[in-house]
Amino acid sequence: MIYTHKSPALLIMGLLILLWGGLNQLGVIDDLQARLQPGAYKDHIAVKEKWEAEQRVASEQAKADNQPAPTLKRPHSKFDQEKAFQSKLSFLFGGLFTVIGVFILLWPAKPGNLDYLVGTVPGLALIASIAFVVRWGLDPLFANWGKAVKEAGILSWDFAKIFNLNYVVLGILAGIFVVNVLKVPVWAANGVRLSRLLLKSGVILLGTLYSAAELAQLGALSVVLIAIFVLGSVGVVLFMGRRMQAGNSMTGVLSAGMGVCGVSATVAASPVVQAKASEIAYTIGTILAWGVMCMFVFPTIGHLFEMTPVQFGAWAGTGILNSAQVAGAALAFDPEGVETLKVAEIFNITRVLFLPIIVLWLATWYVKNEENATKVDIGHVLISKFPVFVLGFILLFILSSLGLFAPADHYQGKYFSGDKVKEEKLLKPKQVKLLEGVSSKMRTPDEQKALQDLISNRKLTSRDQDNLLKAVGKMADLDKAVKGILENAHKAAWHDSPVIRAYRDWIAWLFAFGLIGLGMQITGQAIKQAGGKPLVIGSVVGTLKAVGSLLVVLLFISKSV
Repeated sequence: MIYTHKSPALLIMGLLILLWGGLNQLGVIDDLQARLQPGAYKDHIAVKEKWEAEQRVASEQAKADNQPAPTLKRPHSKFDQEKAFQSKLSFLFGGLFTVIGVFILLWPAKPGNLDYLVGTVPGLALIASIAFVVRWGLDPLFANWGKAVKEAGILSWDFAKIFNLNYVVLGILAGIFVVNVLKVPVWAANGVRLSRLLLKSGVILLGTLYSAAELAQLGALSVVLIAIFVLGSVGVVLFMGRRMQAGNSMTGVLSAGMGVCGVSATVAASPVVQAKASEIAYTIGTILAWGVMCMFVFPTIGHLFEMTPVQFGAWAGTGILNSAQVAGAALAFDPEGVETLKVAEIFNITRVLFLPIIVLWLATWYVKNEENATKVDIGHVLISKFPVFVLGFILLFILSSLGLFAPADHYQGKYFSGDKVKEEKLLKPKQVKLLEGVSSKMRTPDEQKALQDLISNRKLTSRDQDNLLKAVGKMADLDKAVKGILENAHKAAWHDSPVIRAYRDWIAWLFAFGLIGLGMQITGQAIKQAGGKPLVIGSVVGTLKAVGSLLVVLLFISKSV
């Protein structure tokens, strides 16, 4: 069988991607980029104006000293960096696709490994092209629309965030549109099938973003609460799925999504249980629909029961699936403070850290149930059939917990380091005076002390101090300049690990590629064949988790964890 089809499609896609990189590098499409990245462009203008002012001062000083005018190096803004990154990626992929595209047109294809590998490239190039449009175009476009609608007062919430209109959902939708409306071309079919490998690679790298250090800092109650509802939800889904004959792969992937952390767990568990594209789509649809409803219902119930910020944060972090929806519900409940959001995210992180355990459980459960005609040696199964990509995830999780990529107490690559604040980032005398002027506005002795320590040290020195002053920064009657000082002090004390940041970027691209390919395998016919069982199971388990965690929170969590 010949997998390579003689078509100019790959060459054309490669040239178009190269064109985008060239236009970016030459600055021809800066106006378009400015509309897509308004925040980064505003920063770019500020950096440019500051550099021009410094250049004028240096030139005037040199003229007064009868010296040649110096040329100061212009600093790169985030806008410049994003353009450079897009150019670099475009030249890399565009050049590769162009060369292979020419090779396909000239090479007399013969059956073999080379034919198979070359035959996958056009499909991967199609996925990459769509991914570039989604990541560089649709993702920022919808984000800007969501903010604009909220700022204009048309809606009181950001619809793009609430409905998860980011590269994950948009990528899947783009893939579904291609396969159902435009149809996947025959020359791309082989590469589209290979896209699951990209998802597996993304899951492996996902292990670098989590650390067991957070789990140790959260307290026994949060761990026990999450363990009960994560493990209990997975167990109930597995039981109901078997009773309703929903199929092992469908049941397995749904249990991970409903039990752990929504879409991420669904993607991580899907290869373990060999879930079909339609089953993954149905699971994601159930999770997103349920999460959007919870985001509106939870805050209302929280106020009806007069829950404290800690109580509501614990409930939202346990009962709602997706991280973005957890944050949305917490902010809807308490838009002025950060205490609710902080507690909700603590519980949410705890839940995510159960992902390796659940994946291991599902791998064992799936193989045992698929081969139940004969007695299964679980130990042998784990050694011989446990997916390599899951082992990779667990290995990187362990290495991350040991602090290989960043300090062991990091979360998603960010860590607090007050002792490393640079001299130029310390508070200036004028800023200190402004902070001294608002000292009387502090609401508690703890806030008073946190502010005085900041004034004395001219920088933040602890996470607790940072959390207190973030809450202070939300005060409605606080001067805008003071809020800016507190925000800058926060940014100066927090750092990104370059290694983790690089991993996070690659993970985003791998998932973007993989999910678009996944969407291309989801047909309308496949969705219809999935039936309504997953929705019934998801609704029952979601309701049990929400009601059960509410009762536990009200009974055992009062004002503090």
